Order: sequence, then structure tokens, then C-alpha cells
Amino acid sequence: MKIRRSERLIDMTRFLLSHPRKLVPLTMFAERYSSAKSSISEDLVIIKKTFEDRGVGTLETIPGAAGGVRYISKADHADALDFIHTLCNRIAEPERLLPGGYLYLSDLLGEPATLKLIGKVLATQFNDKPIDAIMTVATKGIPIAQAVAEYLSVPFVIVRRDSKVTEGSTVSINYVSGSTKRIEKMELSKRSLAEGSNVVIVDDFMKAGGTINGMKNLLEEFNANLVGIGVLVESENAEEKLVDDYVSLVKIKNVNVKERRIEVVEGNYFSSI
Repeated sequence: MKIRRSERLIDMTRFLLSHPRKLVPLTMFAERYSSAKSSISEDLVIIKKTFEDRGVGTLETIPGAAGGVRYISKADHADALDFIHTLCNRIAEPERLLPGGYLYLSDLLGEPATLKLIGKVLATQFNDKPIDAIMTVATKGIPIAQAVAEYLSVPFVIVRRDSKVTEGSTVSINYVSGSTKRIEKMELSKRSLAEGSNVVIVDDFMKAGGTINGMKNLLEEFNANLVGIGVLVESENAEEKLVDDYVSLVKIKNVNVKERRIEVVEGNYFSSI
């Protein structure tokens, strides 16, 4: 049954937003709405312009018999800047301080709207790269990995510090913690990651980068390729960073436990674009 153009535009937009980076043949839309390809092409021009004007992302058209169209999610520069400033202000709240100078971030990672924006902003950095999976370490990195994976339409894999019977056989390595200099262990199920995969590593907090460096070493065991690294918060007060090439949204410059003051600034997100 043929539907009205307004209904078609709404349904096409919904479909594209729900399937980022998925190549959709024009014939699929033509058959779905009983419309000519020329009409579908005109609709896609309208949707693309609206996406770009509203900072939602863009549409890429691939010509040829095997071509089609795909939605690429992109965080608008102004929206990303406003969101990162909001994160800085929220993370600087004195009540976030925990004993030992640690920061409480679980509320941010538990807010669906905030988590969705974290995923979109980080995913924007890796949109133009071939990616097969997102990797993180349990536990607080999991929601961030899931949010990024959703915008890149790839699975996410979870590195654990202890064995789980439900994981099957695993690959494990020892690594040096960047902050405590202790030997730690991490492992990943052999079934989680295909050999030769292109992987983005994400995490919630990075101090010296020992955990992320451990995940990089773990990727080598799978002959996987590191595409990029994204973190929500990084600390500036590490004696020596073990990771150099990464993207961060927020940077902790200083924590004064006695005065209950947290100095927070933008991370390197915009300088790394």
C-alpha cells in the first residue's frame, strides 16, 4: 500500500536513525513504500539537509548497483562543546569527592540521556574509521562502550579481571597498573573477538593509562588492530602517562580533598579532531 510522503519521510528518518552506518539499498525503501526510486532520492535529499542543519549527522550516498545510503551520526561542534562544559560543571561538584580523592561518577553513567550524548560525542571521533568492535574493562566502562557501540553499529566486548564460567575459554595477560605500579591480571573470552578485528577502546576514567595499556596488549593476543581510544575523564596528575594517543571529554586538573575542591577543564576532544 502506498503511503503519503509525510508518513514516508517520518518512517525513513526513524529507520535511518535506528540503523547508523548500515548501507540501505534504495530498492529497499522503494519496495517498502511502493514508491519510485526518484521519489526516494528526493526524500533523502530533504532528510540529509535536515540532519546536517540540526546537527544530527549526515547521509552518505554510495553509487552503483551495490550502493545505497547510510546514516552517519555526528555530534555538532557547538552541541558537543555545550555538553562537555555541562559535564565539567557537574563533575566539579564538591559532593562527588569520595575518601581517598576518588570521584563519584555512577550517577552520570546511570542517566540514559547523558550516557547517550557521551556515546554520540565519542563515536563522532571514529566515524570515518573501519571498526568491528568496542572494547572496555568491567565494570564502569560497560555503559559507555554500549553507548558508543550503538552509534557505530558494532558489538562491544568486555575485558574482565577475574574468570567467569559463562565466558568459556579465555586469553589472559598480566599488566602493570599505571597508578599503583602493581601487577594486575585481565582476560577476555576467546569467542568475544574475531582475529584481526579493528577495535576502539573506551573507558570511564584514565589516570596513568595502565589499564588501557593492558587492553592494548590484550589486543595483540588476538592479532587485532587498535583504531582509537576514548575516555570520559582523564586525570592530569599522573606522574607518567602510559598512553599517548587518546581522546578525552573531561580532564581533572587538581583535586583538593581538604578544601573539597575539584578543578575540571575540557579534555583534548576538540584538539584531537
